[in-house]
Amino acid sequence: MLKLVALIALMGMSASAMAGQFQVKVGGSVISPTQDTAVAGVGVVKGDDELAFTPSVEYFFNDNFSAELLLATPIGHDILLDGEKAAKVKHLPPVITAKYHFKNSTRLTPYIGVGAAAFIAFDEQSSGALAGTDIKVKEDYGVAGQIGVNFQPADAKNWGVYFDARYAQLSPEVTVKAGDVTAAKFDLDIDPIVYTIGYSYKF
Repeated sequence: MLKLVALIALMGMSASAMAGQFQVKVGGSVISPTQDTAVAGVGVVKGDDELAFTPSVEYFFNDNFSAELLLATPIGHDILLDGEKAAKVKHLPPVITAKYHFKNSTRLTPYIGVGAAAFIAFDEQSSGALAGTDIKVKEDYGVAGQIGVNFQPADAKNWGVYFDARYAQLSPEVTVKAGDVTAAKFDLDIDPIVYTIGYSYKF
């Protein structure tokens, strides 16, 4: 967590030292885990797809280079055990990326980005086959990638619409306890892809 905060602070200092533009993006996302985890004696554990409101703030150093911080309201994510709901966890999924924009003569601007992602979990609740157990999910951090495109209509000066996809490599540690006994402990392979469509406005 400290490393992520330090990175954001350094980027903020760099931004204040350079002339550029801020862009605010408001989007809706589908957060789709791409992996599942087979746990001996428990079953196959997988995160379910979820919808989320995902605003972001972006700073353009020039026409080609920018830095973007993806934010989100707390997301309630279902955890499935052998296809059945067995837990729910709320989490925040901040993602920060350094981006390159392929400027061209059209109003479509593709971009790519690399950076870091976090999975900050809280308010874990068990249900179904795990009802009555105590579930704890540790925060986790990993690398992230991004690819997308922004479209600016002919009559638009500052606004546009965009679509992008982010991939994050995340495997938070999960501990399941029955009373004082640890029933299971494993890394939940999530590795989500976040598909986002939304509206952008550059100041």
